[in-house]
Amino acid sequence: MKKMTCSQLGGPCDLELRGDSADAIIKAQDRHLNEIVAQGDEAHQGDEAHQGALAAMNGRWKHPISAMAWYRSVKRDFAARGDE
Repeated sequence: MKKMTCSQLGGPCDLELRGDSADAIIKAQDRHLNEIVAQGDEAHQGDEAHQGALAAMNGRWKHPISAMAWYRSVKRDFAARGDE
């Protein structure tokens, strides 16, 4: 099991996300962003808010070349991390 933070994936906070694969951590961040936005993202303002990060994540795949670059970067970062 490895961990990455929301901010390491492009989000605004340092919540640690855990998973056995980069895909699992990406899915955990997606759940995290959706939960925070659904609760109201009052604690964060401006472009770094969870709502902005969620919009960026949802829009990322409209640009497949840059989306794949982001995905490969996350996979490399994940692979470089040691297990907990």
